[in-house]
Amino acid sequence: MSTPESSSCCGCFLTLRDRCPRPQGLFNLLITKVCMLALLFGVVWSMTGSQCLPGGNLFGIIILFICAVLGGKLVGMIQFPTLPPFPPLLGMLLAGLVLRNVPYVTDAVYIDTHWSAALRNVALAVILTRAGLGLDPSALQRLKAVCVRLAVGPCMVEACIVAVVSHYLLGLPWVWGFILGFVLAAVSPAVVVPSMLLLQSEGYGVEKGIPTLLMAAGSFDDILAITGFSTCLGMAFSTGSTWMNLLKGLLEVVGGMVAGLILGLFICWFPSKDQEDVVLRRTVLLLGFSVFAVFFSHVVGFAGAGGLCTLVMAFLAALGWKTDKAPVAAMVGRSWDFFQPLLFGLIGAEITIATLSPSTVGLGVACISLGLVVRLVVTFLLVHYGGFNMKEKIFISVAWLPKATVQAAIGSKALDMAREEGDEVLIKYGLDVLTLAVLAILTTAPVGALGIGLAGPRLLHRQVKDEPEGGTTSQDSNVIGQEKESVFYESKL
Repeated sequence: MSTPESSSCCGCFLTLRDRCPRPQGLFNLLITKVCMLALLFGVVWSMTGSQCLPGGNLFGIIILFICAVLGGKLVGMIQFPTLPPFPPLLGMLLAGLVLRNVPYVTDAVYIDTHWSAALRNVALAVILTRAGLGLDPSALQRLKAVCVRLAVGPCMVEACIVAVVSHYLLGLPWVWGFILGFVLAAVSPAVVVPSMLLLQSEGYGVEKGIPTLLMAAGSFDDILAITGFSTCLGMAFSTGSTWMNLLKGLLEVVGGMVAGLILGLFICWFPSKDQEDVVLRRTVLLLGFSVFAVFFSHVVGFAGAGGLCTLVMAFLAALGWKTDKAPVAAMVGRSWDFFQPLLFGLIGAEITIATLSPSTVGLGVACISLGLVVRLVVTFLLVHYGGFNMKEKIFISVAWLPKATVQAAIGSKALDMAREEGDEVLIKYGLDVLTLAVLAILTTAPVGALGIGLAGPRLLHRQVKDEPEGGTTSQDSNVIGQEKESVFYESKL
């Protein structure tokens, strides 16, 4: 039996519980998240010890990830009345750059170079998987010659121009010049694709398929740049005669494609549709094979084969799954949302401003600028016979400028391999390639995003979805509303 004292205590407790206000809304959410973070830190600290404290490797990775996410959020919030917002990846890159170059903070936020290289390679595998899943063969068949010219021409010409200019201005060997050229020649899907989707939803350029053309050609452009980069990378770290190095580069291309073909066919058949959680299992197998291919290619000495294997495997898997690839692509996209802040933050953390040579930065900007000018001209000329008017040609040329994702993914790969070799000369070449890749991201990503956002509503024809059936509308009213529609689109973008 309960005693009178215990009954009175329970009654007092119930009365106090009913009368005390309970936290709600933002305050409750803040307390909950703080407690969850503190609990997570306590669990990790109890298992890892000093690695989770300032100066430890795990502490540095976590702080970098949090700062990169916050930096991306803050930059994405910067928005002017008639201008589109800046790409969040700029904030992620700047966060890593700040953590690396601020005194005292650098000592507390320490990240081991092997961990940094490993995480960037995982992010590279995720990017290549997304690129392979995003290839649209039906779009290539519809657009045919224009898509091929737009994907191949600007990429190859810019890579060659950058290789020649960097050889004479920066003193890079020819093979390293072409490594830099293919790093800088790739267009950024992280900037182009979201902008094209917004243009497409608003009806700009839809009549002639310009957003579809740029999204499809962008995937092939990236694959061509990664293929050229992988081939030159294998040649740069090979020993022997020039012909043997060239033969090894070709063997890496063929071997990567054959391995991707085998793994792609395997993933098409396993797991079967009758299994439970088939989407999750397909995603795990696809990402697992991708990461394994990238790392295993380093182990066997064919570093360029892993990326090609991942691209071919993801492309064949998407062809086999047909309409079932959408949920897998969505799950891969969510994994990219996690690795994107890590990738750009780690890339920014590789740059030490105090050790940069002003001549390298100046000549690097000149090299990037010359490559962009040539790319603009070549793009304009290659779409000359594609049925586009003058304004549409100018827009396509401007939309083909931004660089970010591929440069962050492969820009540091040569430096990582040079560090494994321990050759100071190769490390210097790798640092030059990485420095120019970061400069290209910082300069072309915001300019390209702003150029697409400003030029799209002004240079592209808008296809109206709902037109009145009875009679024609007044032309004056369309002209009056055009300026408002442009401003609305830019603010929305």
